[in-house]
Amino acid sequence: MTVRAHPASPLITRRHALGLAAGLALATPLRRARAADTESVTLRVAAFRGMDQTLLAETGLNDFPYRVAFSEFNSGNLIAQAINADAIDLGMWSEIPMVFAASAGARVAVVATMDGPTTDQALLVPTGSPAQSVADLRGRRVGYIKATTAHYFLLKMLAQHGMGMADIKPVALGMSDGLTAMKSGSLDAWATYGYAIQTLEADKTARILQSAADILSGHYFIGANPRGLAGADFRAAAADYLHRLGKAYAILTADKPRWARAVAPVIKVPEPLVLAYLQSQNRPYTPRAWRPDDIASAQSVADTFIQAGVLPAGTSLQPVFSTALAPLLPA
Repeated sequence: MTVRAHPASPLITRRHALGLAAGLALATPLRRARAADTESVTLRVAAFRGMDQTLLAETGLNDFPYRVAFSEFNSGNLIAQAINADAIDLGMWSEIPMVFAASAGARVAVVATMDGPTTDQALLVPTGSPAQSVADLRGRRVGYIKATTAHYFLLKMLAQHGMGMADIKPVALGMSDGLTAMKSGSLDAWATYGYAIQTLEADKTARILQSAADILSGHYFIGANPRGLAGADFRAAAADYLHRLGKAYAILTADKPRWARAVAPVIKVPEPLVLAYLQSQNRPYTPRAWRPDDIASAQSVADTFIQAGVLPAGTSLQPVFSTALAPLLPA
């Protein structure tokens, strides 16, 4: 869907300046940019179902003074690939897709960090499984979503028991295929994330064998198309979009029943399950400029994949990070 604000809309309206100053101090950093003609900009934004597009509409923050064309994705690695292919301008992923994108020399630029929860990631097993720990999965069929957080935390969980991918029968599956495989009983375990966990727990198909909450950093990165970053108008629009998204998260984090009501019909998950999922989050989503320690954290993730033989030695993440939006974002 494409949304366009009224041509007369300023970059920051008085209503937004007042409301967002309390949350993310939106007006101040954006004043540092030159007067930008964002009306001519179209941001092609990648979003997960029930996230950006839904949250911005629910909070009334989708009156953009530029055009926004949303495209739906179900994994961060696909978003990174789309930016590399010049099909998308802005999207979010965890550390893991960025590591693979950097290794492949993809044309993507990390322009911001989104701190977020780690509580929606877990290794599931069928409800009746005798497995009591990851060690019990030796030789078993274990599904995972390649080049995502699920891939990473599965490696870390196996390593905790002196195991690697060679000790299981790994099955790389997309989100929908993994969900189908678990429901059909063709997997002994599945490393996954998001509402799939609540869905499978609710219908008694699966239970959590181990949570990844203490394994993951909770750092998500905002990736931008480097082809657009050279333009001041593009940068101003991208920064404005991220501030709006941050404010939407702040508003709905303070009212999770409202958040659940808005999201449930979109993702077709019962509202009580959505609310339980939101209430279990261990920290809110908060956008900010990236810091050097974010690079160090992500490099640690890369090193895990290098040690596992998944990525080549020498993979470096520093070149992927861009300061293009730093002056326009909260530190």
